[in-house]
Amino acid sequence: MKKNVFTLNFIICLISFSFYGQTKKDSIAIRQVALDYIESQHNVKPEQFERAAHPRMVKRTFWMNKKTRKEYLRETFTDAMILLAETYNQDKDKFPENPKKEVIILDVYDKVASVKLVADDWIDYMHIVKLNEKWQLVNVLWQFNNSEKH
Repeated sequence: MKKNVFTLNFIICLISFSFYGQTKKDSIAIRQVALDYIESQHNVKPEQFERAAHPRMVKRTFWMNKKTRKEYLRETFTDAMILLAETYNQDKDKFPENPKKEVIILDVYDKVASVKLVADDWIDYMHIVKLNEKWQLVNVLWQFNNSEKH
């Protein structure tokens, strides 16, 4: 029974990919956007982040005001992320020697994709869009694995 369910799901998945226009090339490009996002910080390569992100990308998370103990939405934009990629790991001490970077494509529909990136200390949910034949990161919602760190 399990084999039949797997086969049916696999066939539905193949039909969905071809019906909605997703190609293997799209999947590779979407995955690369997510990798460029995280590896730009690992490797101190701001140009790698810039290649992946749309100029109007927004990255958000919840944060805690230490004085009031109230949570709020914290936002970061493309320009700040480029600066972060330039400086964050300059001393090569922010990530393990072999950092975790698991990319899971959750959904693709024509020119939009949802992706989950599992890194060492946090997860990122990403929205990626295909504009002028190029996949670009437009939204990131993230949190530390331990939400108390926020």
